[in-house]
Amino acid sequence: MIIKIKKKYIGAIDQGTTSTRFLLFNKEGKLTVGHQIEHKQIYPRPGYVEHNPEEILENTYKVIKFTIKNYHINPSEIAAIGITNQRETTIVWDRKTGKPYLNAIVWQDLRTSKICEELSKKGGKYKYQKIIGLPVATYFSAPKLRWIFDNYKELYKKAKNGDLLFGTIDTFIIWNLTGGPESGVHITDVTNASRTMLMNLKTLKWDKDMLNVFNIPEKILPEIKPSIEPESFGLTLRDGPFNEKIPIMSDLGDQQAALFGQTCFEKGSAKNTYGTGCFLLLNTGENPVFSKNGLITTVGYKIGKGNAIYALEGSVAIAGSLIQWVRDKLNLISSAKEINDLAEKVNDNGGLYFVPAFSGLFAPYWRSDARGIIAGITHYATKEHLARAVLEATAFQTKEIFDAMEKDSKIKLKILKVDGGMTASEILMQFQADILNVPVLKPKIAETTALGTALGAGLACSFYKDLNELKQKWILDKKWLPKMNNNKRNFYFLNWKKAVQRSLNWI
Repeated sequence: MIIKIKKKYIGAIDQGTTSTRFLLFNKEGKLTVGHQIEHKQIYPRPGYVEHNPEEILENTYKVIKFTIKNYHINPSEIAAIGITNQRETTIVWDRKTGKPYLNAIVWQDLRTSKICEELSKKGGKYKYQKIIGLPVATYFSAPKLRWIFDNYKELYKKAKNGDLLFGTIDTFIIWNLTGGPESGVHITDVTNASRTMLMNLKTLKWDKDMLNVFNIPEKILPEIKPSIEPESFGLTLRDGPFNEKIPIMSDLGDQQAALFGQTCFEKGSAKNTYGTGCFLLLNTGENPVFSKNGLITTVGYKIGKGNAIYALEGSVAIAGSLIQWVRDKLNLISSAKEINDLAEKVNDNGGLYFVPAFSGLFAPYWRSDARGIIAGITHYATKEHLARAVLEATAFQTKEIFDAMEKDSKIKLKILKVDGGMTASEILMQFQADILNVPVLKPKIAETTALGTALGAGLACSFYKDLNELKQKWILDKKWLPKMNNNKRNFYFLNWKKAVQRSLNWI
């Protein structure tokens, strides 16, 4: 007699810029258990940022095994899993052995500046915008891949021979979970593919002209799939970390996963994630909106054979990682919480403005020549004022994107849904509401990135019925209302803009 085991959980692998997590959500969409491990940040030269792909894969297996073993989970009770990942980070590996040829080149990395400058000379940085929705920038995967081939000629030969595979982190993890060199499924989804500079935003296929621009053989690229796939991307191996065949049914870049997890299913709904970087996405519906104000046009998600849902995105390179820098490099604090303790001792920033352009400025400027500055220093300034300026930097950068988004979309944004680690900061969230002059709303489940891919996988396998059921999973935890008057708001923002101008043309 076959005993049918009840499915209790949806699993989410959340592979981020600083750590890897495995989380399990129940039928109510609530987080039940999970585990997290940080990985090493590698900075071989100024402007270079790398990760070890083998360490990330090993950590992925570790967090899965730890969660299953230590919380006594029966893997057969997991209905499906979803993947969400740091986007644009580029890996090349051997098709036959599965071994990466190099460290992963991380999305923050600046080594492709010259490649991007050359491409932008004729036609400017927005010359390919109507094809890919993106500016020419160091942020994206294709310039990184071109840099690898320019600097490692033998790898280009392997690529042309079909011995080398390319992928973002989602592709690398899925390929390994489904069998690696033996039977690994080499796929990505439309959200991650839309961040490479190689996918046509309207056809959702690899674009021949863009492949020619970067001189990249198509045979090394993964197959592009929907973000949420009822037919599944493949099964995990029975002798893998799950010890069970579990369907992988969702694959979303981290910010698109957060958009889905915040249930921003209607056109005009927006969310902002405060993590290592900061990412504001606005659902623009079934038609891509091409920005005139420095934003990115991206795929928000695609469910099975349904139409793609597009989004406008503003990307901030340095948000939570600025607090890490203050902790690890300045030794001004010993934990992230302490920056709030310091900032709470003063009523304002004391005239200090911190522009964290450590790896240039992303949206809406796209200036790799910018570098970080602290402006407005006087004898009056203290470390408490500096702490406040560090927190406010994220809110100011969000305000610039928010304004650009309203101009591009012609939609007046009435609220902002927020998530990510920095939402724990009362000062930051109140200042965000003040500087935007709109209410800021945080859901009870703060892990919206992992939740988004879990909800997607659950939808694909009918663990959840439909989008309306998913919307009922969103429950308000806290709301911040604007309290600042217009004169003060305008004064602060004007000074911020002055500080940004002083950070430009540094390189």
